Amino acid sequence: MSQRVLVTAGASGIGLAIVRAFAANGAKVAVVDIDTNGLGVLSKELPGVQTAVCDMSDRTSIEKIVPEAVRSLGGLDVLVNNAGISGPTAPVEDFDPGAWDKVMQVNLNGTFDVTRLAIPYLKQSDAASIIVMSSVAGRYGYPNRSAYSASKWGLIGFTKTLALELGIHGIRANAILPGAVAGQRIENVLAGRATASGKTIEQERESALSIQSVKRFVDPADIAALAVFLASDAGKSISGQLLSIDNDTAKAC
Repeated sequence: MSQRVLVTAGASGIGLAIVRAFAANGAKVAVVDIDTNGLGVLSKELPGVQTAVCDMSDRTSIEKIVPEAVRSLGGLDVLVNNAGISGPTAPVEDFDPGAWDKVMQVNLNGTFDVTRLAIPYLKQSDAASIIVMSSVAGRYGYPNRSAYSASKWGLIGFTKTLALELGIHGIRANAILPGAVAGQRIENVLAGRATASGKTIEQERESALSIQSVKRFVDPADIAALAVFLASDAGKSISGQLLSIDNDTAKAC
């Protein structure tokens, strides 16, 4: 039977790469995302993918949409918690408390809510897997990115706890920790860092790559391939793990 996969924030970036990879592997995929336009483009590219608009900072929206998405799949085998926002680039003393709250609402609370709603369905699967998208920011502190870093550290603790709680039900939980990923988000981050530091964007790009042994940003397709592997039978003995895919990032950015 085809895997039944739910991906949050799957209309663009890493999430879209993950959706494409699972679909290419024959899975039935549902995507929830706040990006209405992105979902429309996705539906045209992959008509078989189920899509629904969902605000990951709104618990009421999540509680309505996630069960509907799972029912559209006929059950659930794989949950990919990909939704997350970066928040502003600013030192802690200048960080907008409202922006801090928004990052936590999406990155931590949203992941918690989707997961708690998905667990009863995952328990009915013979090979269930939860994948949480953390970050290299979940291993190191990031200057001027306190909310993002704190949320990604929190997701690691959440993943470890899921693995311990759910293993008895045959449900595996792992976190993927990407480094700097090629795409619009890293370009926005570099621009924010340049504004905060007074350097140019290219200087910030050079600085970001300087701490990697492989001098390029991570390809989203490589992250997607790792997610498919973790959810496959080949990954059946992997749980509670933090898998970095960061071109060997040696220290905090």
